[in-house]
Amino acid sequence: MELPDLKDDPYLKVLRPLVEAYLAFELIDNRHIKSLRLTPSQFDVIATLGDTEGLTCSELSARTLVTKGTLTGVLDRLFTKGLIRRNSVKGDRRCIKIQLTPKGDKMFRDTFAAHIAFIKPFFERALSQKDVDIARSLLLRLRDSFQQ
Repeated sequence: MELPDLKDDPYLKVLRPLVEAYLAFELIDNRHIKSLRLTPSQFDVIATLGDTEGLTCSELSARTLVTKGTLTGVLDRLFTKGLIRRNSVKGDRRCIKIQLTPKGDKMFRDTFAAHIAFIKPFFERALSQKDVDIARSLLLRLRDSFQQ
């Protein structure tokens, strides 16, 4: 198969800036989360559980960016730190509901607010509210295209 001329391909012109933006965000995001004494996966789980009555492992897996294979280890470490508790669900002994403990809720309130305050200026410097709405719509459409 012959390589097509991709010099002026409009989609490839988007690919590199998209990946570079993601990598730049991930670097800054992860560095700040680590300064809060959490791993990115632990932060994701705590942020997802915050302001809920708890979630099952399946719900948590669907709502976070943590893979199912990694989730058990993350939950084990959060349990060891006293940040979550595991409760059996009435009527289904196989199902476990994960909830933040009071210590975990305090961690959520402290770290989530601090992280949003840290990240927000990066977005505000680059995007107007109209830009945010357009970017969100385009990114969701692109994500959905890859998931089909």
